[in-house]
Amino acid sequence: MPLDTELGKKMLQLITSRYDDRHWRKQIEKTLSFPQTGVTDPVQQQIFVYLKHGLKAYKSRRADPDSWIIGGYATKEVINRAKSQPQLVGASVRKEDVAFLGTDPGTEVTETWWEEMLVQWFDVPEEEKPAEEEGGEAADSDSSSTVKAKA
Repeated sequence: MPLDTELGKKMLQLITSRYDDRHWRKQIEKTLSFPQTGVTDPVQQQIFVYLKHGLKAYKSRRADPDSWIIGGYATKEVINRAKSQPQLVGASVRKEDVAFLGTDPGTEVTETWWEEMLVQWFDVPEEEKPAEEEGGEAADSDSSSTVKAKA
């Protein structure tokens, strides 16, 4: 299932507060390359898309792949623009919705947290149904192996 409101908030705080930390730049770039469907809250989804587009730089239309502007003045400007003019993010976005941008999410946000967030981002509920079917088959094979063990 996609990120809930709390995880989404921490993810956005990570992107908007640790962009100057070289250690986090690759993770931030990777996160920005994800589809916005991984965020459930509609306002947070709008903020994510705004950051995604605002921090994107195109080197060349022909050969070079696009890249991200992470770190420095350009990133700070995109974040400050969102905080001062939330209507640029989305028509329904208010100042209160973007007030948390730029604040550090806390010490619990580590690489391990980031990896767990990735799992949740791409965890699709529809995949659970085939797993249940496989679970039924696995239970049958377990019972047959116990019968063989008793014999």
